[in-house]
Amino acid sequence: MHALYPPLGLGCVVPAAFPIRPLQQQQRAGLFLALRGRSRRAPGRSLQSTGVLSVSPVPYKAETPEIKMAFAGVLNDADVTAALDACKAADSFNYKQFFKTCGLHGKSADDLKKAFSIIDQDKSGFIEEDELKLFLQNFKADARALTDSETKAFLKAGDTDGDGKIGADEFAVLVKTNNGK
Repeated sequence: MHALYPPLGLGCVVPAAFPIRPLQQQQRAGLFLALRGRSRRAPGRSLQSTGVLSVSPVPYKAETPEIKMAFAGVLNDADVTAALDACKAADSFNYKQFFKTCGLHGKSADDLKKAFSIIDQDKSGFIEEDELKLFLQNFKADARALTDSETKAFLKAGDTDGDGKIGADEFAVLVKTNNGK
């Protein structure tokens, strides 16, 4: 999964798990100059000529071995694989069974907060419908996206206050109160 970085207006492709922090105004101005190849320190000179910038594009590949599952260390890889295998077919996702099979159901409150922060890709403090649609890809990059009906059922089950998104407390309740059926 990739994310666009709209505050820069650039459309930079970065891994979704990569932490992105908004830049301050001064940082943005410097970055725009850098992208245009100009130096703030030596106006009119390119950054390449000042030795400040060296650009070499490197294509992002999701399948590089350095990138590991987001839940490594929190969940057992075999359990996650079993949970993903159980819902490979479209419209076969059952969030209750998934939480139980992957082992998230039995995790501590701290582990659930970690899981929530991984799933909350935009770090808004909520899991929105578009993040739920890609829920399985948080566990494995090549997992399928949820269907619209699966996503809506998942959101309906977790959104107890009716605001159209799942907060951290709602997520913890959703994971802990399921019965695996």
